Amino acid sequence: MCLAAGAAFAQDEAAEGETEQAAVTEATASPLSEDIEDLKKAALELNRDLLILEEELLFPANTQMVVFLSMDVGQFFTLDSVKLKIDDQVVASHLYTERENDALIRGGIQRLYIGNVKTGDHEITAVFTGKGPDSRDYKRAATMVVEKDDDPKMLELRIRDATSNMQPEFDIKEWEL
Repeated sequence: MCLAAGAAFAQDEAAEGETEQAAVTEATASPLSEDIEDLKKAALELNRDLLILEEELLFPANTQMVVFLSMDVGQFFTLDSVKLKIDDQVVASHLYTERENDALIRGGIQRLYIGNVKTGDHEITAVFTGKGPDSRDYKRAATMVVEKDDDPKMLELRIRDATSNMQPEFDIKEWEL
């Protein structure tokens, strides 16, 4: 009986000791954890700034060309791949998964290409491959001649459903900056 009472007393003492130790640890760890969180934030901000600086150095605004891809609805076309050519040279290609198609259909925009292009006229060609109406293989291209000047050039490859003829439409749109 006395042994049981002693064990219960020892357990109570141990529980109180753990509670006090946890309170002390929490009090001392709180400023330390705040410092760690501040360091994490600073590291993330520094990483972001470095990525922006790297992109500005690698792709200066006067030679920069960026090409995005978007899809509207996707009822008449399922994208399998896209190949981007600038002046008959392949500069980007991508194979699409079901999840990537879903993201594009829900309004996502993919940055397909970023690179340096000389000033002057350039022919942009995008070749789209996928499944069209009635699950038939479909391969179409869209071409546009753009004039590159000293400002960055941003283009959008658009895949849209044309309900009038129940076919997909492919075009290239230049963004106004």
